[in-house]
Amino acid sequence: MDIWPTVHTERRALAADLRDLGTEDWARPSLCGDWTVRDVLAHMTSSAKLTPPVFFGKMIGSGFSFDKVQEKGVAANRGASPADTLANFESVATSVKHPPGPTQTWLGETIVHSEDIRRALGMQRKYPTDAVVTVADFYKGSNLLIGSKSRIAGLTLRATDANWSHGSGPEVSGPILSLVMAMTGRRAALSHLTGSGLGEISTRFDH
Repeated sequence: MDIWPTVHTERRALAADLRDLGTEDWARPSLCGDWTVRDVLAHMTSSAKLTPPVFFGKMIGSGFSFDKVQEKGVAANRGASPADTLANFESVATSVKHPPGPTQTWLGETIVHSEDIRRALGMQRKYPTDAVVTVADFYKGSNLLIGSKSRIAGLTLRATDANWSHGSGPEVSGPILSLVMAMTGRRAALSHLTGSGLGEISTRFDH
């Protein structure tokens, strides 16, 4: 599928959801590591501004530390206020720039980080099923950065709301979006999943 129309639609939808957010909500912890809701949005902005040459330049300037590149990107795109953070994000809503990596990475980043924000805020969105399936198919075979392939090894994943399954072994089942969130290391997604493999996958998270 051509990911960019979906990426652009989802960026605009996320921006719309965040327009009336209170100050305390911007500071709420997201599902992504130690980042707040505001940090995640700034990170999404940063990613949408990078090209492979710029990315490699920033890697060199950060001593080849990917974490430092990310943190610098967040700091550079937060702005002086949450309104600035949102405006910065809206300015790249239709960008097709991205760091090096498979195309599906940027669809995955958009959907997963949107959920990092929305789930922290108690918001829900119905994403296009074919887009979430595309992301699931990508993450099931990738250990790039987040180790999703290793996290689900030896388990059967089965979506209850889409025609999608993967693997063999004890089963973990639930909405395909929650399966994607679990595959990418979001422990909070486990509460939306069931099956005999749930105990095993729960041991494969950093925290």
